[in-house]
Amino acid sequence: MLEEISIKNYALIDNLSLSFRKGFNVLTGETGAGKSIIVGSLSFLLGSRTDADVIRSGTDEASVSAMVSIDPRNKDVIDWLNMRDIGVEDGCVIVRRNIRQSGRNNSYIQNVQVTRSDLAEFMAFLFDLHGQHSHESLINKENHRKYLDNFAGLDAEVAEFGKVFSKLVEKRNEFAAQTNAEHDRETKLEMLRYAVDEIAKADPKPGETQTLENEASRLNRFEKLSAYMNSADTAFLSDEDSVLSMIRKARSNIESATVIDDTLVPILKRVENLYFESEDVAEELRSYLEGLKYEPGRLEEVEERLGLLFRLKRKYGAPKDAYLKEADSLSDEGVILAYKADAEAEIEALVNIEENREKLLLEIGELEKEAAICAGELSRRRKEAGAVLGGKISAILVRLGMPRAVFAVNVAPKGTNSLVCGPTGADNVEFLISTNAGEPLKDLSRIASGGELSRIMLAIKTVLSDADMLETLVFDEIDTGIGGEVALTVGEYLAKIGNLKQIFCVTHLASIAVRADNHLKVEKKIEDADRTVTDVSVLKPEERRLEIARMLAGDAGEAAIAHADEMLSKYGVKR
Repeated sequence: MLEEISIKNYALIDNLSLSFRKGFNVLTGETGAGKSIIVGSLSFLLGSRTDADVIRSGTDEASVSAMVSIDPRNKDVIDWLNMRDIGVEDGCVIVRRNIRQSGRNNSYIQNVQVTRSDLAEFMAFLFDLHGQHSHESLINKENHRKYLDNFAGLDAEVAEFGKVFSKLVEKRNEFAAQTNAEHDRETKLEMLRYAVDEIAKADPKPGETQTLENEASRLNRFEKLSAYMNSADTAFLSDEDSVLSMIRKARSNIESATVIDDTLVPILKRVENLYFESEDVAEELRSYLEGLKYEPGRLEEVEERLGLLFRLKRKYGAPKDAYLKEADSLSDEGVILAYKADAEAEIEALVNIEENREKLLLEIGELEKEAAICAGELSRRRKEAGAVLGGKISAILVRLGMPRAVFAVNVAPKGTNSLVCGPTGADNVEFLISTNAGEPLKDLSRIASGGELSRIMLAIKTVLSDADMLETLVFDEIDTGIGGEVALTVGEYLAKIGNLKQIFCVTHLASIAVRADNHLKVEKKIEDADRTVTDVSVLKPEERRLEIARMLAGDAGEAAIAHADEMLSKYGVKR
């Protein structure tokens, strides 16, 4: 609901601030006083396109801001704000929009800058403006479906259908992606299988490269290695001057000396240990020499194996972290084997895709059946509700001065030969009307009269006033071409909706104005330096009597005032 509005430098408005209440609010005033400016400033705040011409002459910037209360039950508004991390403070948001002479304009919700289209989207959840050129919500056929579903109480069912439809679309897209990737799948399978086969045939062992490189080093310098080891063997064992002979003699002499001096016993033990250790070394040297044989062709085998492992490492060992986070802690052969294991797992997954596709097809089939049943039920209930809604609106239009009007709700399938569904079902919903006897039903957009469109919306809102979450409705030119009993009826319906929503109505008819809960008068004044400004004031009871009298007779004579008192007594709000 619109709580407060502040307008600065907009058209003829210098600086205007107003507070509003619930219920039925009327704006009246002489022709040319600026009532359309008030509606225009509100339309500007609702996100309509505009240019710098609206800026008051002699100023650089126009701005309109408002405090708007938010009904916590309005889920669309709450979700929209939450998605953008915009909070509601004390049940209200501050909305602001300005435009500069350059044509640049900025929009804000709670000091968070938003685009003009975002502002329009947000305000459309809260306001519906039906002015001289503003009937987009009524002409928009998507809104027709929403209005009908509101009336039929189908919002929850439509939301549930939307979930089924969304899941169906998701599964269909998944199936299409798998089908489109079929060729790529076969190609990838072939590559992965080749890699697994190549690695399996090579059968690399962790640490094998290091072992082979050590063997190659020995084979390349076999003669020197053999000479060194033979010399070492000779030094340990060959003659009386060998290491073992010398240690054996030393051991015998020290053993004899301990008989004379037993303090030499520890040294004797160390020499004995040295002797036994030397014996072990000599034995291992002899064993190594016995096994040290040159095998013709072995070096070639080792080098071929090393070449194979190098090629595998180049193909499958880098970059390591591409397929295994722990690869840095593994040997090169370990990484290759990890690649093989990863490829085998991927092959299994790709092979199972066909099975997954069959499962997807079954899921899609079940979802299609569920969607068809739900869509069919929605269609049935929409057609039933459409007939009732059309009859109710037609009856109200007769009372609103359109005696030959026939309003109809056309519920037609989206597809011609097969079931075609969208997120809200399988139906195209369109409001049609015939305003004159004998004329066929036509699209609402083909009705030229803004007053007729406003009355149609009034009829729709009268029927749907309990159902939709829109809190504020603005009607301009709703009294075009009407008077007498019809005008009284228009006022009656506006007041009726005003019991549930906040209504703003610009009117020239006293028979509408007398039913208002709140009466605002728009006036054009001359201020300093002969500057013309538009001003709005909330009328007190006595001021309202005089304004109703002016609207009835053009002046505030005794007869006009008496007539005004009679109408206010008969139709006015009893406080």
